[in-house]
Amino acid sequence: MRSKSGPLDYYRRTSIRITFVALLVFLYAPILALMAFSFNDSKRNIVWHGFTLKYYQQAMANAELMLAFGNSLTIAFFSTVFSVVLGALAAYLLWRFRFPGKVAYEGMVALPIVIPEICMGVAMMMFLARIGWPQDMPWPLNLSAITIAHIAFSFPFVAVVVRARLEGFNRELAESARDLGAGETRVFWDIIVPHMRPGIIAGALLAFTLSLDDFIITFFTSGPNSVTFP
Repeated sequence: MRSKSGPLDYYRRTSIRITFVALLVFLYAPILALMAFSFNDSKRNIVWHGFTLKYYQQAMANAELMLAFGNSLTIAFFSTVFSVVLGALAAYLLWRFRFPGKVAYEGMVALPIVIPEICMGVAMMMFLARIGWPQDMPWPLNLSAITIAHIAFSFPFVAVVVRARLEGFNRELAESARDLGAGETRVFWDIIVPHMRPGIIAGALLAFTLSLDDFIITFFTSGPNSVTFP
């Protein structure tokens, strides 16, 4: 028999829904307001004077601004691709295997997350200068220094997200596949990777956002011919 929900359960569900809606409003209302007032025909965005697209037209007509935006998107794309690959493999390595120095390796992977960005930026600048990384390469190779720095900064976040996803994996599924004759490669691609997919997607979105948002590391590793949007 189904138990009837009492007034207490009803108020609990209602309070949860109200809290959830209030949280969404608190997080996204300022962003939506900013998006709406970007079409405002007024230099003072606090007063609505009418709808216009002239500011977007001026931005798209600015060649330097669009070049910087294109550079930022290019860096974010390549940084996301390599960060997802490295982060997913690092997460799988830490989850699947036991080896000497695993704790130290895990700490090194998480190090870019906890150290200040300015330390990361200075360290990457000194490293690239020490190895003599060329700065006068043609596009998009002139963005490679920033891309490498963004990969070093972003892939630990992907590793954390993917490994958290792997912690909920039922290892009996992989064992059953091996009992049926599947090799390690087949188990990885057909069973483990589909389970990792939500974490990989979340990690990719996080890496892309971190790359577009970063200014400090980009400032220290950018060359004279690599102008970015941030």
